[in-house]
Amino acid sequence: MSTLTPRVVVVSRRSELDELLARHGTRGAAAFFLKQRGRDLDDVSQRHAELQAALTAVGAAVPTDWRRGHVERADLPRFLFAPEDVVVAVGQDGLVANVAKYLDGQPVLGVDPSPGRNPGVLVRHRPEAVAGLLRSRLSAEDRTMVVAELDDGQELCGLNEIYVGHSGHQSARYVLSTPDGHRERQSSSGLIVGTGTGATGWCASIALTRASAPAAPAPEESSLCWYVREAWPSPATGVSLVAGLLTDRASLELTSESERLVVFADGLESDALELSWGQRVRIGVAARRLHLV
Repeated sequence: MSTLTPRVVVVSRRSELDELLARHGTRGAAAFFLKQRGRDLDDVSQRHAELQAALTAVGAAVPTDWRRGHVERADLPRFLFAPEDVVVAVGQDGLVANVAKYLDGQPVLGVDPSPGRNPGVLVRHRPEAVAGLLRSRLSAEDRTMVVAELDDGQELCGLNEIYVGHSGHQSARYVLSTPDGHRERQSSSGLIVGTGTGATGWCASIALTRASAPAAPAPEESSLCWYVREAWPSPATGVSLVAGLLTDRASLELTSESERLVVFADGLESDALELSWGQRVRIGVAARRLHLV
């Protein structure tokens, strides 16, 4: 067990105002850009101020004898989390999903900087509640995650879902094998395998178009739902294996018949694995869990 004092690692992403200023240089130019699109800089500035206020409140809430760290979403693939870290994600629900894949048991406290603007499913806490939470015994619930394992040993985890398909979301060719031994050569715009946490997002939009799709699992349930997007029927490709559930030890196997397919989690396409022709990927329930405060 580590004898180090805990370290609070604050995770955030640049605000829309930050992105606009990086692109346009000045507030005046950003305001003109937004006005041409029927939007107002005041609303963007208000959300920026709310985020900054939340980050200030979280910083002030960290006990003086604890260590501190801060990482932006774009830098997560290069940041090294330590076992004694307490992760505080300040932003929208998606930020918790973005950081979850890089953790291994560290508790995550989601902070909503703009209550009423975000669903608040994963960012459950107000900034003013952080001080009390950090000084108490953190109680966390386990959320199931999904893992993709390539045949060369590479691995990728996700909290909401994993996508396998063409990098441009065009037609991908592959052979899909299910746990019950069925195999089918397919051409589609990709495969989505999601958790109960992700069942209200990308998976939900697909399930709405599938009258016979199985019910999604609960967030803590060790099961996954999977869907093939827009499978194309042809003399060489089928459409009979397009949706299902995976229990704790079951997995799907996909063998690429395209030169370059990608595997990414939770919409973070910049941190993707690549599949070459003939390479295989297995997708199932991950051994690790998200510990959500």
